[in-house]
Amino acid sequence: MVSSDNQIPSLGEAAAQFLAKLSSQKREVSQTEVYKFARWYGWERPFAGLAPPDVASYAEQLSVSDTGYAKRLEIVRSFLAHARKEGWSRTNLATHLKTKKAKAGPHATSRSLPESASLSRQRYDELEVELADLRNRSHELINVIQRAAADKDFRENAPLDAAREERGHVEGRIKELQETLKAATIIDEKKEPALKTGVGDSIVLSDLDSGEELRYMIVDPREVDPSRGKISIASPLGKAVIGRSDGEVIEITAPAGKLRYQIKWVGR
Repeated sequence: MVSSDNQIPSLGEAAAQFLAKLSSQKREVSQTEVYKFARWYGWERPFAGLAPPDVASYAEQLSVSDTGYAKRLEIVRSFLAHARKEGWSRTNLATHLKTKKAKAGPHATSRSLPESASLSRQRYDELEVELADLRNRSHELINVIQRAAADKDFRENAPLDAAREERGHVEGRIKELQETLKAATIIDEKKEPALKTGVGDSIVLSDLDSGEELRYMIVDPREVDPSRGKISIASPLGKAVIGRSDGEVIEITAPAGKLRYQIKWVGR
């Protein structure tokens, strides 16, 4: 049942109501993405005015190579499913938010990796630790597989199948990390603040319509973390600020209209 018009909130109000019902931990993880969705289509836009084609196009402005891409879509899907439950829409708009497929090509195996990924020293070290842990796990799984394979009862050998499947995932991630670290360029975080925005820079933006101040760090898609303000260089906002300096005004075209921001500060 759809609520009467005077009960249906705006996107901004709906976002706030949805987040208020989450646990503090889930709210912290979800808030950035849910508010971004509401801002993209218009904070004051009535939720009832959101149509399936609008939702279907949302994934197109995200970068499929961003870390947490699927998780970010899942957060918005949860928001939209909640809206249907509350009666703010006639259909479950979450079903129209589909994952965008990465483009395949002759070099598809490395399509998500730039020739040289720009990583902070902290992120580089984190990936090295992850690689070491995965190598240890791979050795553990080899032993598990050998023990499970020694079991003569093959009618139900779930441990063997599970270990083989996990090792396949582990080896795939090991290869991915090796390629990333080999191609990585480490950002020198001790450099003087750059005059123009680049990967690794922190920026402060002022929303020229609302006056809201937004703080971000421009990162490689593999370092994206919306909950910590890290946005991808491949995102619409990331593309708009690259090469820009303090005081410049940028515009992003969104369904809600032109989103205008002034760069207040750029630093590293």
